Amino acid sequence: MILLTGFEPFGGETTNPSWTAARSAARLLRSEGLDVRAVELPCVFGTSATVLEEALERFRPELVLCTGHAGGRARISLERVAINCDDARIPDNAGNRPVDEPVVSGGPAAYFTSLPVKAALAALAAEQIPAEVSQSAGTYVCNHTFYALMHALRLRPGTRGGFVHVPYEDSQLPAGGSTPSLPAHQMAAALAVVVRTALATTADLKIAAGATH
Repeated sequence: MILLTGFEPFGGETTNPSWTAARSAARLLRSEGLDVRAVELPCVFGTSATVLEEALERFRPELVLCTGHAGGRARISLERVAINCDDARIPDNAGNRPVDEPVVSGGPAAYFTSLPVKAALAALAAEQIPAEVSQSAGTYVCNHTFYALMHALRLRPGTRGGFVHVPYEDSQLPAGGSTPSLPAHQMAAALAVVVRTALATTADLKIAAGATH
């Protein structure tokens, strides 16, 4: 069973492309005969992790792909690492704004994804979908959720999981603007590619996808 998640709108937006993409990808994968559930997470520190952990307990997935929105990025971002730090530039949807707080008190400094991000990168390139391996999921609710996911999965050895950031969706932005975006259908297709790759891949590819800064 596969669990996909996206977030509710935040920061004054009326939609969140991560949830749009997660729902559409779930429909696409179900049409291929896969057992997939999609869950919308609140954009709230703490609560997002609680809702995710409830979904893990309810559905007991073998694969989890959480998604979030990173406005300004131009590509699908395959996140490599989650850090144990909440440092909010803006309040979440409940008005919380933690600064330099741990996601999990006493937890390790970081967790790496257990998804084959480099194999997924190659698969996305083959589909001509712009993508990158990202070295930072930020310090907002997306990273909070990613860290909480990997912390929970340490007790679920049969389950793999990770996080993907998506850009703005085309319809969110005025025509002719310079802010990067992707079509909704392409973002959904990207998530489906990541899922298919993860299901088919146990050992990741060893290809360069790092960053100099």
